[in-house]
Amino acid sequence: MEIITLLLCSAVFIVSFAFLLRQGAKRVRFAQMVNKLPGPPAYPILGNALEMIVPRNRLFQVFDRRTKLYGPIFRVWLGPVAQVSLTRPEHVEVILRDTKHLDKSLSYSFIRPWLGEGLLTGTGARWHSHRKLITPTFHFKILDMFVDVFVEKSEILVKKLQSKVGGKDFDVYPFITHCALDIICETAMGIQMNAQEETHSEYVKAVYEISELTMQRSVRPWMHPKVVFDMTAKGKRYAECLNVLHGFTNKVIKERKALRLQKANEPTITNEEDELLGKKKRLAFLDLLLEAAGNGANMSDVDIREEVDTFMFEGHDTTSAGICWSLFLLGSHPEIQEKVYEELDNIFQGSDRSTTMRDLNEMKYLERCIKDALRLYPSVPFIGRVLKEDTKIGDYTLPAGCMINLQIYHVHRNPDQYPNPEAFDPDNFLPERVAKRHPYAYVPFSAGPRNCIGQKFALLEEKTVISSVLRNFKVESVEQRKNLNLMNELILRPESGIRLRLLQRTTPAC
Repeated sequence: MEIITLLLCSAVFIVSFAFLLRQGAKRVRFAQMVNKLPGPPAYPILGNALEMIVPRNRLFQVFDRRTKLYGPIFRVWLGPVAQVSLTRPEHVEVILRDTKHLDKSLSYSFIRPWLGEGLLTGTGARWHSHRKLITPTFHFKILDMFVDVFVEKSEILVKKLQSKVGGKDFDVYPFITHCALDIICETAMGIQMNAQEETHSEYVKAVYEISELTMQRSVRPWMHPKVVFDMTAKGKRYAECLNVLHGFTNKVIKERKALRLQKANEPTITNEEDELLGKKKRLAFLDLLLEAAGNGANMSDVDIREEVDTFMFEGHDTTSAGICWSLFLLGSHPEIQEKVYEELDNIFQGSDRSTTMRDLNEMKYLERCIKDALRLYPSVPFIGRVLKEDTKIGDYTLPAGCMINLQIYHVHRNPDQYPNPEAFDPDNFLPERVAKRHPYAYVPFSAGPRNCIGQKFALLEEKTVISSVLRNFKVESVEQRKNLNLMNELILRPESGIRLRLLQRTTPAC
């Protein structure tokens, strides 16, 4: 019996040793391949993590300095995790266009408790099925219905900004954020948030805090294990924010389902009757998901909440940033702002009528301004993926399992793609210039199979809000670009907000 036991123990030991030896050999190969790339010197175990222990208002400077020193392709070690950064469009294309590299990187796992397996963070067959199901909800006919919401909330914004005309400079960011939140709550959930009237929003506060906590955790390897993070003060605050966010969405879903049930038991009003009454049936994103689930789609209440939470996050925070950066740049370049106003004057001819989809489609110059603002200040400055197999990029072969950081902010600043990359120039998006550029030189909404399905929604919203502001006010930026400190959180924001002065237009157009 002792001999059998001894033989079994020996066999287990030999198998375990062989496994560890093999894993060790794979790890050595992995590290050797990664370390062929340029990058900062790394400490044992910690890697380059110590460089990240800086105040949050200096984190972007760390990333920017590394890129300028080691780019266009370089590596860093976050503890035992290797991350390779790409800043060239041809390198980014290799990742974004390939259906094999669809999985998001480690940092996205830290936002998964909030967004679950929604379109931003999900993967695999479930992600594919949800993507296929949700894409039709952004059909142009549905977007046309949303324009009414964009206009209504923009008109409230204009009224709120009237109190700032001719006065001291002020931070426009909270005004835009509350307007965007009103828009997204009505279009995503079908509810009136009234954030512009009741400016203290626990939801907005929780969104900002959870974004900051996620970023802080992602750059500190010792906080990666959930059991460790949950015991910290940051982890406890994360859980509190999560309760606010999920509680809000769950409550709305419950109420919306009850309302749908109630309407199902009421007499049906035909589309013809709606038209006679001058009504337009407006369905929110949540309604469309509930309708799909009711028609047999494999979506639970949790699935629906995750998609709505994702739409709420991506649809309000990113557009707020895009609108604010556009206003800042237009306020810094009065000659460009006047060209936008001339275009608006040609469209509206001095009328104070509300904006229509047709009007938005005619705002070609404003659209070019917004696009160049998104080039200079992409709302999402970095995208993370995981390599599923060894991949050749440039002169290097990167190993499977490597984290890839697609640095959109720096991709948009390649001088061979944009001759004067730091200049705000709407003509960068003239059709003839676009045709000459690499197709992946401009990717503020990502690209390929995982591109943002809400980009048309975002552009229409931004055009509506910005045109409403500029039809009524001249905008003057107070700060210079070189003095702005960028905050590297989930969304690219200026530390001090966007400070503007407003002057009343002599002939307001709305």
